[in-house]
Amino acid sequence: MSAVFEGYERQYCELSSNLSRQCSAASSLDGEQKKQKISEIKAGMDDGDTLIRKMELEARSLQASMKASLLVKLKEYKTDLNNLKSELKRITSAANNNKDELLELGQADTLAVSSNDHRGRLVMSTERLNQSSERIKESRRSMLETEELGAAILQDLHQQRQSLLHAHNTLHGVDDNIDKSKKILTAISRRMSRNKWILGSFMAAIVLAIIVILTIKVSR
Repeated sequence: MSAVFEGYERQYCELSSNLSRQCSAASSLDGEQKKQKISEIKAGMDDGDTLIRKMELEARSLQASMKASLLVKLKEYKTDLNNLKSELKRITSAANNNKDELLELGQADTLAVSSNDHRGRLVMSTERLNQSSERIKESRRSMLETEELGAAILQDLHQQRQSLLHAHNTLHGVDDNIDKSKKILTAISRRMSRNKWILGSFMAAIVLAIIVILTIKVSR
C-alpha cells in the first residue's frame, strides 16, 4: 500500500463526509445563506476532484499488483463525488425553482441515503485497508527482527571460525615445536652415545696402560 495514496484517501474520506453534511445543511437554508453554503460546497468538490486526480496519478505509478485494487477503490470515490455533485445540482435547482422544492428535497434525501450507504462501504474498506497496513508493518518488523537475528548468528559463527583458526594455528605451532624438540633430543642422545664410547675407550686405554706398567715392574 502506497503511503502517499493512503494519505490522499484519508483526506478524501474526510472531505466527502464533510460535503455530505454541508449538502444536508444547505437543503434547510434559504436566500443568501443557501447561496453561500452552495459556494462552499462547490469549492470542497473542486478539492475532491484534485484529490482524486492525485490518487489516480499515484495509483498508476505503482506496480500492477497494487495498481489494480487501488483503481477499483478510485472508481468508487469517483462515483461518490459524482453523487455529491448531483446532490448539489438538485439543491441549486431547488434554490432557483421554489415550485419544485419539495420534490427536489425528496430526491436529495434519497440520494443522501444512497451516498451514506456508499460512504459506509468506503469507511469499511478504509478500515480493512488500515488493518492490512498494520499486518504489513508487523510482517516488516518480523522480517527486520529475523534479519537482525541472522546477522547476529553469522557474526557469532564468524567469531567461532576465527577462534578455531587461531586454535589450529596454535596447535600447528605446538607440533612444530614438538618436532624441533624431538630433533634436539635425538641429537643430544647421539652425542651422549658417542661420548660414552669415547669415555669407555679412554678408560680401557688407561686400564691397559696400568696393566702394562704393572707387568713391567713385576718382571724386573
